[in-house]
Amino acid sequence: MTGTIVNVFTVLVGSALGLIIGNRLPSKVRDIIIQSIGLFTLLIGITMIMKTTKFIEVFISLILGGITGELLRLDERLNNSVEKIKQKVSPNSPRFVEGFITATLVFCVGAMTVVGSIQEGLTHDATLLITKSIMDGITSLTLASGLGIGVMFSAISVFLIQGSLTLLGSQLQFLMADIYINNLTGLGGVLIVCVGLELLDIQKIKLINLLPSLLYLPLVVFISSLI
Repeated sequence: MTGTIVNVFTVLVGSALGLIIGNRLPSKVRDIIIQSIGLFTLLIGITMIMKTTKFIEVFISLILGGITGELLRLDERLNNSVEKIKQKVSPNSPRFVEGFITATLVFCVGAMTVVGSIQEGLTHDATLLITKSIMDGITSLTLASGLGIGVMFSAISVFLIQGSLTLLGSQLQFLMADIYINNLTGLGGVLIVCVGLELLDIQKIKLINLLPSLLYLPLVVFISSLI
């Protein structure tokens, strides 16, 4: 899990530098940084959506995932858990939860995460994840300067998600096929666009309740390929 460990390290270092910079900036400057992050997040999401080839399957997965998330109250439970961490670590950080969720999605949803982690699990080649680590380190600096310490705690998500994908590499190798990875990337782009909309105060979305859609999509795509 060399790539994942390096990735966790770069997120921690980038976030720490971002906090140092952010704490020295006037509130108006931080506000414009957050708006810039929102616009950049939209750009990332839209770019990822363009990878989609199975639009109906993505749509069905979003519906199934949203229903599952609502029934399990994932958004409420995760927000409550992160809020407890916030109260212990940084009770005066107004964007802790937002920073954690935003950074987790930006760092953990995408082709580089899936392909890089599975590739390392199968071949022990961490090149792609190390490249991603450098990108995430720079991004975490920017995110933390605007959204605060919650971004740093996304390193936990990076470790758990990428580490799990690496350890399950041989079982998840099928996800590297274009039909799966492209549409998972597209669906991830939809979720990241939701993040951008929230950062820009355009629309509040129960984003966490939509995360099960990422689990449904491979199954829906597989079933559709049989029809």
